[in-house]
Amino acid sequence: MALPEFSMRQLLEAGAHFGHQTHRWNPKMDRYIFGEKSNIHILDLSQTVPLLHQALLKVREVAAKGGRVLFVGTKRQATDHIKAAAQRSAQYYINQRWLGGTLTNWQTVSKSIARLRETETIIAGGGVGLTKREVLNIQRERDKLDRSLGGIASMGGVPDLMFVIDTNKEAIAIQEAKKLGIPVVAIIDSNCDPDEVTFPIPGNDDAARAIQLYCDLIADAILDGLTESQVRGGKDIGASERPPVEAVVRERAPAGPVESPLDGPTGANY
Repeated sequence: MALPEFSMRQLLEAGAHFGHQTHRWNPKMDRYIFGEKSNIHILDLSQTVPLLHQALLKVREVAAKGGRVLFVGTKRQATDHIKAAAQRSAQYYINQRWLGGTLTNWQTVSKSIARLRETETIIAGGGVGLTKREVLNIQRERDKLDRSLGGIASMGGVPDLMFVIDTNKEAIAIQEAKKLGIPVVAIIDSNCDPDEVTFPIPGNDDAARAIQLYCDLIADAILDGLTESQVRGGKDIGASERPPVEAVVRERAPAGPVESPLDGPTGANY
């Protein structure tokens, strides 16, 4: 089995090296900062590459053991990529507002998920015996529950690992994971605290292209782990009527000389 490949050039082209304005930084990120340009911190991608590789190894390990991975990213730029990557790798996601107690009060959340299933059953059955207004209210309730819990409705319990975009915005999620001892893989921008997560990955957490790259790599690592699990089990994947989901083949950036992180187009987050 092989981990998904990526290069520093891809990270550069995605704008992963651009941090925030220098006055917005977290001093704990000092060791991950290459320098600054136009009052924007430039993240040291020579450290991002090995840390990202280490995180992918952990993700693959969890998936290979049958563990559950929860993708978390509720900021506008991340919602679609988080959902798509989680669904492609047969995992779970929260891309709307994080509800306090989602992990630490799982028993209560399970009741809400059960209610979601109940409303879906009622609607699928055509709302027999209910008035139009009652059906409409149930549809609204279903939609509200689905936005909050649809991505974890089939998770069946707390995850074995969590992948997070923007640790500041998802601070409550990270606190809950830490309380339960769930390892956290997270993208940490120049304004984040790297000590809050288990596997920090220095990188821009606002640029859509960068977020998509991170999500794709995590999803590919999961798929590789699932495939490894199948192979270890002695299954002939090629002869299977329903082989495991394969990673989408993406075009990789052409090989070439790597430019300095201080060069290239501007695209910092503000």
